[in-house]
Amino acid sequence: MISHFAYRGKNTLQRNVFATSNDIRSAFSTAMSEMYRLEVPAYGTLMSLVADVNRQALVEGPGFLATLDAAESLDRISQERHGAIRLGTPRELAMARRVFAIMGMFPVGYYDLSEAGIPVHSTAFRPVSDLALAINPFRIFTSLLRLDLIEDEELRQEADRLVSTRDIFSSVVMSLVEKAESQGGLESGDVAIFVSEVLDTFRWHSEASVDRELYRRLHDAHRLIADVVSFKGPHINHLTPRTLDIDAVHGRMVEHGMIPKAVVEGPPRRNCPILLRQTSFKAIEESVSFRDASGKVHHGSHTARFGEIEQRGIALTPKGRALYDRLLTQARLKVRPRTDGSNAQAYREALETSFQAFPDNWDAIRKARLGYFFYSLSGNTAPRGVAQGNIDALIESGVIHCEPIIYQDFLPISAAGIFQSNLGDADTQQFVASPHQKVFEKALGARILNEFDHYAGIEMASLEHCLRLLERKASVA
Repeated sequence: MISHFAYRGKNTLQRNVFATSNDIRSAFSTAMSEMYRLEVPAYGTLMSLVADVNRQALVEGPGFLATLDAAESLDRISQERHGAIRLGTPRELAMARRVFAIMGMFPVGYYDLSEAGIPVHSTAFRPVSDLALAINPFRIFTSLLRLDLIEDEELRQEADRLVSTRDIFSSVVMSLVEKAESQGGLESGDVAIFVSEVLDTFRWHSEASVDRELYRRLHDAHRLIADVVSFKGPHINHLTPRTLDIDAVHGRMVEHGMIPKAVVEGPPRRNCPILLRQTSFKAIEESVSFRDASGKVHHGSHTARFGEIEQRGIALTPKGRALYDRLLTQARLKVRPRTDGSNAQAYREALETSFQAFPDNWDAIRKARLGYFFYSLSGNTAPRGVAQGNIDALIESGVIHCEPIIYQDFLPISAAGIFQSNLGDADTQQFVASPHQKVFEKALGARILNEFDHYAGIEMASLEHCLRLLERKASVA
């Protein structure tokens, strides 16, 4: 906790105690997890399965330990690492930014999912400092609906009217956000109220705000459009724990009553994990009610919410990412995975073959400048004749230690693959690719942090710190 003092009146000293953003984020992610488990019971089953697989992975091989962030404890490895929401208007996005800032979560990365047939563009609100990530790395992948991609002008105007006239955040939330911004923090006594009110924003609403006919038209345009527009709030559509062995979880989902998507999104299984691998169980069908103009209630169903799992590896440099993208495209040109799983094995084989061109040991990845590493001193003394600036020699001699920087962000193709697996092949319309980052940032009311710059800055700072320490040691030797 951080204490702040302020004078009130002539002789009164008032003490305001502000909660840390890390505490607020932890409280919110815990509350959201509990809510989602109650709303989607299959998710609780998934969490238990992930925990079992992680325990087994740690027993079977210490190599799995290399995939853990150095600063985090093993008892937190199965916790939720991210959730996802879909918003309808720039006003909602701007308010979400302010809400998440109080939790120490900031926009990192821009993702134009329209390139993969999904009518949204997105960012991820997440902690950015090493300390904040170590305490609680929870992220919210946040998408904004691209109304301009609805071809039917009349339907587009109706959708715009519906989302523009709703208020997804309560007056209590807005009041507490303004209070936190004006005084520099949220008082400890307000945290429970803030978390509860924000959580209500993302609850499931079983009553649609449109009639059944309009829902059908929105659904026919795209299921995701219907999901964003047809309800009074942006229900959380999935939460994601982190696993140490995503293939094991994927293979055991059926025996636990879950229908997994056909393939694991992202790179193939490797000795040195790169970027992000994801899978999910397919979205559940949930009962909803529609009220017509006369007030009569009609019953139907809606499919949107699912459970997702992720396994993370090293963050790649632009050079590494370009190679990754090329190899993934190469595999998908050979075999495009179908959502029914009929060519899943063929796709896995094409993926493994293609990625043989990506080095699979840490030293080769580092020397080729394909991934980002964190550098630290081991305590050993540099051998005679090794120059202080010769990084490779210092690493080989054991003076400098380097470890992979874990990728904390997302992959647009993987995200689209998860969405599409829950929409069906018929929903993979090809929209025209049109990056709109500046438009998104205007709606957001802030610049988005470039993830490559961020990882490069972490790497460079760690390396410069090592070299300064070595230089200091040499000067006093």
